[in-house]
Amino acid sequence: MRRTLGYVLLSTLLFSSMEIALKLAGASFGTLQLNFLRFLIGGVVLAPFALHAVHANKLRLLPHLPLFLATGLVCVLISMTLYQLAVIAAPAATVAVIFSINPVFALLFSFLILHEHLSRTSIISVVISVIGLLVIINPAHLSNPGGLLLALSSAVTFGLYSILSRRGSQKYGYNGITMTAFTFIAGALELLVLIGLSYLPFTARLFAGSPQLAASFVRVPIIAGISWTHLPLLAYIGIGVTGLGFAFYFLAMERSDVSTASLVFFIKPGLAPIMAAIILSEQITTTTIIGVVIILIGSVISFINQEFMERVGAMLPFHSHHNHMLPH
Repeated sequence: MRRTLGYVLLSTLLFSSMEIALKLAGASFGTLQLNFLRFLIGGVVLAPFALHAVHANKLRLLPHLPLFLATGLVCVLISMTLYQLAVIAAPAATVAVIFSINPVFALLFSFLILHEHLSRTSIISVVISVIGLLVIINPAHLSNPGGLLLALSSAVTFGLYSILSRRGSQKYGYNGITMTAFTFIAGALELLVLIGLSYLPFTARLFAGSPQLAASFVRVPIIAGISWTHLPLLAYIGIGVTGLGFAFYFLAMERSDVSTASLVFFIKPGLAPIMAAIILSEQITTTTIIGVVIILIGSVISFINQEFMERVGAMLPFHSHHNHMLPH
């Protein structure tokens, strides 16, 4: 149990520092360039674990290439591009809190797409989390609608990715770390195609009216601009946050259960703003504190209900751990 909690702690620290690291890196790298490097490195770090699982379970990857291309498109190319733009446009702490409610949208998509039953507790958790989100956004005094909309869009699309990933895991027998590794690699390759398109004259004309977006989407470099001073931060984002962060998360899940591993996402909304205040000197407003507390209450309700259902399921003779959702 001590080792499991160690994995949870390491994953929590890495994930909670994600927005801060991306904020710092955003000053030196373009959006697509940073995303490409981050997920390529993260995918390579996770690949040995994924290939071991594929070999052990005698799975065939090639027939399921469309699945990884779909999850890579939704997660890496769409959600994480919106996420990086949000980190640039809004305070890191705010983006961290808004993104942490992506499981709420995953619940809604599971109902809409998979037609899964939503328990009363889940609905209460969703409502409470949305209230907390509204408190943080504070619609009556909205000063940065663009950044907040980007963060919210990223959380929504990541929730959709969670459901696509879950469906793929259940249908083809992939575990969470395998789905994540090949999603990252497929997404990085799709970003590489998009980077190639950024050199076409059409792209320059498309973003001619917005110099800020042009800097992120026109003539995007791949390796150019990387110096020795950038390597430690890039290594931390790619190997640490993106690679090891997910590896520790799935190791915790394999050694315990979904509920224990999910503590990562319940602690992050409270820890990330504190880290942003210390490292980036971001101010934590009263509304942010109140909103974080409300979201944490919603998360705790969801956690308690999930743990209870797992304990009930464990007592059933036909129970199987393979039926659990692997949240992201």
